[in-house]
Amino acid sequence: MAFELPPLPYAKDALAPTMSAETFDFHHGKHHKAYVDKTNGMLAEKGLEGAKLSEVIRVAKEKGDKGLFNNSAQIWNHTFFWHSLTPDYQAPSGKLAKMIDADFGSTDALVKALIAESANHFASGWGWLVLDGGKLKVTSLHDADSPVAYEGMTPLLTIDVWEHAYYIDYRNARPGYLEAVTGKILNWEFAAQNLDGNGIARADQG
Repeated sequence: MAFELPPLPYAKDALAPTMSAETFDFHHGKHHKAYVDKTNGMLAEKGLEGAKLSEVIRVAKEKGDKGLFNNSAQIWNHTFFWHSLTPDYQAPSGKLAKMIDADFGSTDALVKALIAESANHFASGWGWLVLDGGKLKVTSLHDADSPVAYEGMTPLLTIDVWEHAYYIDYRNARPGYLEAVTGKILNWEFAAQNLDGNGIARADQG
């Protein structure tokens, strides 16, 4: 079964002005769709029809198939990213808030670490909040690389720092984009859900 472009979990204008409908027209409607189309075009020749998206990503990584890995991982990364954003921003609470205080001292300190990691990430990639060894960790991965490809890296939320994520609304001002996203539309409730270790499945297909 072919993979599909998953619908956004909100209307494309729901995050404006932090992220505009025009950004979603290009980022979701063109970039994300292109990864889906390219991956689907490779499945038959790779003998992976019917495999789950997460399985395709791992097989491609193991075999060093960069084309398949880059496109399939970007399907998953983008799907996870859409869910990492929300028009109904709420500060962290409950178990997640306690873990943030224990591992970072405060939510503000965690956000500053996430912004710094993402802003200073060289070239294209993703900023991540993950659970690693039972503790919260901020990290970043280059290009299409994804937690799906790593044992023990449990994804909680992500921020896309490819230029196409922010150029329409922020031009080349990545730090301004990061400040706006973390301050207004980051989905801490999604991060809290993913403490159960099932985050990979929440953006999977197949």
